[in-house]
Amino acid sequence: MDFDLTFLEENGIDTKSGIDYTGNKEKYIAALRRFFEGFEDNSRMILDYLDRGDTDNFVIIVHALKSNSKMIGAFIQAGLFEKLEHAGKNGDAAYIEEETPNVIEQYRRFAQLLKPFAGSDDAPPGEIGDKEALEIAERLLEALDDFDDEKSKELAGKLLGYPFDAEQAEEMKRAMKYINDFMYDEAAEVIRRISDAVK
Repeated sequence: MDFDLTFLEENGIDTKSGIDYTGNKEKYIAALRRFFEGFEDNSRMILDYLDRGDTDNFVIIVHALKSNSKMIGAFIQAGLFEKLEHAGKNGDAAYIEEETPNVIEQYRRFAQLLKPFAGSDDAPPGEIGDKEALEIAERLLEALDDFDDEKSKELAGKLLGYPFDAEQAEEMKRAMKYINDFMYDEAAEVIRRISDAVK
């Protein structure tokens, strides 16, 4: 389905940045769908960590949501998560207690804006699923272990077809640079971390 993204731009979403970051419109739409579908679980975890006073995990999840918001061009939403992240790192419990419900409500409204993308489950052209990504990662680790430069670059290119979140995408860029610089041990370490995240 060819979605018209104008309504997102009218609501302050920088779709050009999102498309540039994710690679193309199809992958961008897939990222929007995942963002919408993650709302229930993510908001529940945020509130659970808040209730338990688990600041470490609270900071981890709002940091990830900040990064994922930036990835889809939702910079206003990213800013809200970033303020919670800073408050958590600085031990500002009062700010977290007061502002988290407001941020969750803004998150809910934003997620609802993305509802038209729900149900578009077909993977975009070139996008791979969890199982295939893990298989490619395993073959890539073998190629790195064999110092096979050509094969490593080929498999890393295929692995880029997985819909990584913002932080994992940065990790993949780092792995590609390591491979190009013949730093195979460092690249393998990154790929193992990425594989664990996919699992």
